[in-house]
Amino acid sequence: MNDTVTTPKTRTRTKVERPKLHKVILINDDYTPREFVTMILKAEFRMTEDQAYKVMITAHKLGACVVAVFTKDVAETKATRATDAARTKGYPLLFTTEPEE
Repeated sequence: MNDTVTTPKTRTRTKVERPKLHKVILINDDYTPREFVTMILKAEFRMTEDQAYKVMITAHKLGACVVAVFTKDVAETKATRATDAARTKGYPLLFTTEPEE
């Protein structure tokens, strides 16, 4: 009779968690021209003219508007680049980020 005991091999799988997403938010101000805001949205966030206009008008009416959702690093980089571009032209345009719920 054979007295060998076999045990099944077990594999441990590491579950990879998706990165947390962050919203880029456009904050409305009364000084930055609408054309400049749409230009920044088209350049930094690759929006069409129509998309950029809708986001700009929503921010104008409500005071703020979510522009896009990215991973934390990408969201912070895009918000900083867009805000810096406005600052170099002398406008107080502001983009912020916050975690998505």
